Amino acid sequence: MGLGLGDPPADYGSIMAVGLFVALMCICIIVGHLLEENRWMNESTTALLLGLGAGTVILFASSGKNSRLMVFSEDLFFIYLLPPIIFNAGFQVKKKQFFRNFMTITLFAVVGTLISFSIISHGAMGLVSRLNIGALELGDYIALGAIFSATDSVCTLQVLSQDETPFLYSLVFGEGVVNDATSVVLFNAIQNFDLGNFSSLKFLQFIGKFPLSIWPQYLSWEVSSGLLSAYVIKKLYFGRHSTDREVALVMLMAYLSYMLAELLDLSGILTVFFCGIVMSHYTWHNVTESSRVTTKHAFATLSFISETFLFLYVGMDALDIEKWKIVSETYSPMKSIALSSIILALVLVARAAFVFPLSYLSNLTKKTPGEKISVRQQVIIWWAGLMRGAVSIALAYNKFAKSGHTQLPSNAIMITSTIIIVLFSTIVFGLLTKPLIRLLIPARHLTREVSALSEPSSPKSFLEQLTVNGPETDVENSVSIRRPTSLRMLLASPTRSVHHYWRKFDNAFMRPMFGGRGFVPFVPGSPTESSLPLLAHGSEN
Repeated sequence: MGLGLGDPPADYGSIMAVGLFVALMCICIIVGHLLEENRWMNESTTALLLGLGAGTVILFASSGKNSRLMVFSEDLFFIYLLPPIIFNAGFQVKKKQFFRNFMTITLFAVVGTLISFSIISHGAMGLVSRLNIGALELGDYIALGAIFSATDSVCTLQVLSQDETPFLYSLVFGEGVVNDATSVVLFNAIQNFDLGNFSSLKFLQFIGKFPLSIWPQYLSWEVSSGLLSAYVIKKLYFGRHSTDREVALVMLMAYLSYMLAELLDLSGILTVFFCGIVMSHYTWHNVTESSRVTTKHAFATLSFISETFLFLYVGMDALDIEKWKIVSETYSPMKSIALSSIILALVLVARAAFVFPLSYLSNLTKKTPGEKISVRQQVIIWWAGLMRGAVSIALAYNKFAKSGHTQLPSNAIMITSTIIIVLFSTIVFGLLTKPLIRLLIPARHLTREVSALSEPSSPKSFLEQLTVNGPETDVENSVSIRRPTSLRMLLASPTRSVHHYWRKFDNAFMRPMFGGRGFVPFVPGSPTESSLPLLAHGSEN
């Protein structure tokens, strides 16, 4: 039966919970603004601490019966909170810097994740099993490797600056996004792994085949979903009638790419990230000038709200009295501390085990000292990737809980240990990352890195870019790319050489079909015509 106009709301509890959560988000934004210049704090740590404080207040107000406004839900995290964060990161990423380091990022994110997964899994089987915490099976130990191999790419957005340290940002954040996707896919693959006939040989075969089995199908779907949106918007050009429809279609097609990827058992994280990159390269330039401003700020705002919500959410859920009560009644405090310490030590060792060796291998392929990863940068990459976040918590809930609840002591202590590691790594490692960067990379080096490598932090007006850049320059960051004149030059600088041929292919085939800077639709009376009458086709040809 429907409610009348004078009837009260159906659920005061839900309305109160949502209202309090929105108020906390407003407070978090205000506090984050006041601490903007603080060298230690960042918005993620602020939201996490505020969530812990709010959870403590609720815990005392409810006489120790409840500490949170909402139950942690992995569906809420993966379906609603994570997509806008990852998409905006791809949409705003400095593409030239990202793809210049793409091989190193892939090396860290795929090979490095598999190394980390193997070390943590074997370490858990050898060390955690000695604590006698309960009936943990082989699949649980292996799942721990996938759970704690997932870095916190969301927190990386807060502690690293894309403008001050573009090289480190592209490496650490790029690795984090692909790492999260690899960890989630690896976790799901483990659930279907035949543990009845488990052997070290089969495990190594599984590890070896894993990258080859996921990357081709993922990359094809990621690129095609972004190109489809560009083609539809370019051909139909909704902006001539309604910019609202245009903006809505861009946002919905971005979200649709994520949901379809999940339905097809592909990585939604990777899909929405690369969809953001493709849409910023093609789709964004096919809409009207007002729609570009709107979409840019809309994606950034949705991402910011989701990040704030997420860290508040994790902070409040950390004090869930149900799990902590089960653990305190079954285990001693020392056993909980020992379990968390062992897992944290494995995370530290596992990350060091691949960052430094893989950095050495990556440096072997670099010809100039400026392209190589220095020892100081390797330390920062190792440190910044130690943070664990909501992905780890979501996977732990998926493995050790049902609908956010568990009654098994062994499962409860695994969830509380995950929460402890997430809180410790986010607060401690997150607070110390900025000072560590200032210590290892002096300000004069940051200034030089910005001037040499930085690009626009977000897509700019194609009109501005075309008036600044000539036809032979790299329009992404105004750096001229020399044409490779010999096979030796192609082998000596493959990144720049590949970029030269990609630009020619892009201008000749991709942009005329899918749009982009210089190939926007020409419609009489449109903002394009009034802004730049002479722009009928690309000036980059």
